[in-house]
Amino acid sequence: VVREFSLSDAYPNPFNPSTMVELSVPEAGHVSVMVYNLTGQLVAKLADANMNADNYQFTWNADTAPSGMYLLRAEYAGQGFSKKLMLLK
Repeated sequence: VVREFSLSDAYPNPFNPSTMVELSVPEAGHVSVMVYNLTGQLVAKLADANMNADNYQFTWNADTAPSGMYLLRAEYAGQGFSKKLMLLK
């Protein structure tokens, strides 16, 4: 049973070309998981939908993105988490 909204650290990190995070959703609701560059531009949308209470895995394949630092942002029910991702090519 999922008790709280949480976001795992990305693994692997640094990464090339893909990294994975796990997200726990305690109750059904709208979830968004987005990746932004450091200037705030959206570079990947991993989730943007209503989801049931469960644990989810998301993988970002950054084949086409340049090396650098990125922010993964997960939001649910007014709560948010951010994780720094380092892409090394």
